[in-house]
Amino acid sequence: MEIRVLKYFIAIAREQSILAAAESLHLSQPTLSRQIKDMEEELGKQLFIRGSRKITLTEEGMILRKRAEEILDLVQKTENEITLSNLICGDIFIGTGETDGVRFIAKSAKMLNEQYPDIHYHIVSGDSVDIIEKLDRGLIDFAVLVGNVDISKYNYMKLPIKDMWGVLMKKDSSLAQKECITPQDLWEKPLIVSRQAIKGNDLTQWLKKDISQLNIIAHYNLVYNASLMVDEGLGYALCLDKIINVTDTTLCFKPFQPKLEVGMNIVWKKYQILSKASEKFLEKLKEIL
Repeated sequence: MEIRVLKYFIAIAREQSILAAAESLHLSQPTLSRQIKDMEEELGKQLFIRGSRKITLTEEGMILRKRAEEILDLVQKTENEITLSNLICGDIFIGTGETDGVRFIAKSAKMLNEQYPDIHYHIVSGDSVDIIEKLDRGLIDFAVLVGNVDISKYNYMKLPIKDMWGVLMKKDSSLAQKECITPQDLWEKPLIVSRQAIKGNDLTQWLKKDISQLNIIAHYNLVYNASLMVDEGLGYALCLDKIINVTDTTLCFKPFQPKLEVGMNIVWKKYQILSKASEKFLEKLKEIL
């Protein structure tokens, strides 16, 4: 399977039309159709459903599109690293969950940018499972991991930051008058929780209740979406502080009591050959620490 043909496949998936894709690629329609037919025969799978007005992906086609995009991103990243290997410039890819700790990364990037303005940063958001998968595949250079995550197989640097757990709620809710929220306060409430966090030990131990006995009404992986659910009165979101700005909103944040804090680390693959830009980024982090 050639890189060139993967680019053709992505173009068709994007345009939903062989004719439109052929025009964008400056190819003839028969040439492009033949290339895709050869790919389908090579894989032994149909990748497109040819409709009267547009082309859609089969299930196998959707799988290939996801992998093809990752492959092409990695190829582009590798080409850039080789081309710019002797220069302190280029791209740094950082994966992170939602945390106020990103401010520390941003501070380091700003300081480094004053010395090396040709370094560019790409922030990829997701939960730790998504971020670790991208790190292992080489799609990102660094990952900021929050809380109790196994980092033994990576190089890592502990960041001097801790996030605090609490509850995002409406200001007119029954718990809004409390300074802090205890586990017992939440046992009967409709809860909106992070799917990843609820599987960990810290949050479940703090709640002092089996998950099956709690009224978990919804899950989230982006707390902004959870905040919209809270605003609509669906329930109480268990989340980290300082991610949602509650100023001039109908929402408020109340911390847990007893306090529950989680640390974070920035990690990168062992034995990884870092670009000059990534090396300078690490040096700046160590300098600040």
